[in-house]
Amino acid sequence: MKTILKILLLSLFFTSCKTENLLVSKKPVVDQAAFLYDSTYQYKIRVDDKLSISVWGEDNLSVGSVYGIYDSNEVYGKWLMVDTNGSIEIPKIGPTIVVNKTIPELREELRTALKKWLVNPIVDIKVLNKEITILGEVKNPNTIKIDKDHVTLFEMISKSGGFDFYANLKSIKILRQVGTTVKITNLDLTNDNDIVNTNIQLHPGDVVIVPSKKNKEFDKRIATIIPLTTTITTAAILIGLF
Repeated sequence: MKTILKILLLSLFFTSCKTENLLVSKKPVVDQAAFLYDSTYQYKIRVDDKLSISVWGEDNLSVGSVYGIYDSNEVYGKWLMVDTNGSIEIPKIGPTIVVNKTIPELREELRTALKKWLVNPIVDIKVLNKEITILGEVKNPNTIKIDKDHVTLFEMISKSGGFDFYANLKSIKILRQVGTTVKITNLDLTNDNDIVNTNIQLHPGDVVIVPSKKNKEFDKRIATIIPLTTTITTAAILIGLF
């Protein structure tokens, strides 16, 4: 995610401040294969992730338990952060490497470890900071928290209020961190023949960029000029109708 943000900052620095120029180029660096639908995809825990661990009936073994009677979500700081070594300190168990493990894998590992003290431990683990960022020409650009692994582009666009009037649907960008590299795909949502452009699967950590059409700045300038004109003919000339 940090690498993606660096790319965004560099792109903003080397292009103009107009929205339509944000990561839009004639020859974008794309990697379509990295964005193909994968029905078996499961999120893998990363460094700096915030985890809650819930053990049914065992508050002393839980951190931010979903089984407790009190609200214990991220707002209250009841979570464990994965350190730079990829581990967390789990009550009773101690330091545990969790990075690159799926939630089911870690849950089963903890259940096995807890059987030293509990007959049939019921364990739940949540990643509290799974999110997708939507930028550009949508009604409500935002970072959206998600709970599930399988979400779609249109699902996230709808959560951000839908496309704005000037959204350039022919040049949607999606950035995805894969290991130490960032993969980019360029989507043309007006092209029905491209399988990658149908309701694409997004992963936690993805950044979606919706650039604007090139006529946005022109329309904004005209909107400030036309009220100053005195006749419809003059306005029409400015717009280019004559």
